[in-house]
Amino acid sequence: MQGLLALQDAALRQRGHLMGWVPVCLGTGIGLYFLVPVEPGPLAYAGLVAIAVLALVIARRIGPAASPLMVALALVAGGALLAGARSHYVAEPVLGYRYYGAIEGRVVSIDRSVSDAPRLTLDRVVLERMSPACTPARVRVSVHADGPLALPEPGTVVILTGHLGPPSGPVEPGGFDFQRNAWFERLGAVGYTRTPVLVLAPAQEGAAGLWVDRQRAAISAGVQALLPGETGAFAAALMTGDRSGMGQATLAALRASNLAHLLAISGLHMGLLTAFVFGVLRYGLALIPPFALRLPVKKFAAFAALLVAAAYLALSGGNVATERAFVQVAVMLVAVMLDRRALRCWSPPPIWRCRVATWRPSGPLCRWR
Repeated sequence: MQGLLALQDAALRQRGHLMGWVPVCLGTGIGLYFLVPVEPGPLAYAGLVAIAVLALVIARRIGPAASPLMVALALVAGGALLAGARSHYVAEPVLGYRYYGAIEGRVVSIDRSVSDAPRLTLDRVVLERMSPACTPARVRVSVHADGPLALPEPGTVVILTGHLGPPSGPVEPGGFDFQRNAWFERLGAVGYTRTPVLVLAPAQEGAAGLWVDRQRAAISAGVQALLPGETGAFAAALMTGDRSGMGQATLAALRASNLAHLLAISGLHMGLLTAFVFGVLRYGLALIPPFALRLPVKKFAAFAALLVAAAYLALSGGNVATERAFVQVAVMLVAVMLDRRALRCWSPPPIWRCRVATWRPSGPLCRWR
């Protein structure tokens, strides 16, 4: 009984600060979904929906001390439902055997493998003697062809002869599960080729939906043209997230010097960019009296910085670190546009401050103020 009372007392003290527990509860439900060894069936999903609805109904009928616990239970069930819905939404065919033959597809991204070979990710895949219903939506092929290789730009339809196989699972218990990661990237097969990559159709014919990728590749190529070698490849990776020009030796040197985190476009990059755009626009418009006296230039600057941040999110590839940084920046900029406090300042508690004007042997030197 005392434990229950202590739990209720803790819940009451958290009133007004419970929003931060929402992602914790959702994440708990997502983690429980991935701990299940087999895919839940329809009855399991129906049970989760019933638990979430019942918990919310109970939360409206019980006291304020216990209602957050019911809401937390509903959020945990909702997190498991969200994970299951996402798993089924990205479901695509996965190659179930080793394949060797002709591979046709459209280039959607270019990077480098662990062996420092160029690697192409293809969609609109066509495999020899395989029905479209069984063909993976995306495949990734490392190019080990001899001699110099002219990498195609995104949108180019290519054809090659290579080996493909299903994505492999973790190499050790609790290790990185590449198979699960490939599932959520809709990557149904990985492999390599030792033959030249032939262009079947130019990028103009397959560029639909790849405008951002093409702009990203163009900016990366422009940076590397001005700064040749690993310097340009590093600068392109910082600006666009494109690491296809960086060799494994450079990546190993960055890891050894503890600087590899700079390649992950996250809070540092997003913060510097949005702060620069916000500051330039705000102070620039403040220098124009007709604008500064009649228009909310601070809100205009925040809106423009938010647009730039969204463009940078799309241009950089939209990885998890960039998405997290964009959400944080967006919350701050939207708060500015809504006349809310963007940064919460911490107020220190009262302290003893010494006030020494003249030395007095009998009087106190410190006063509370």
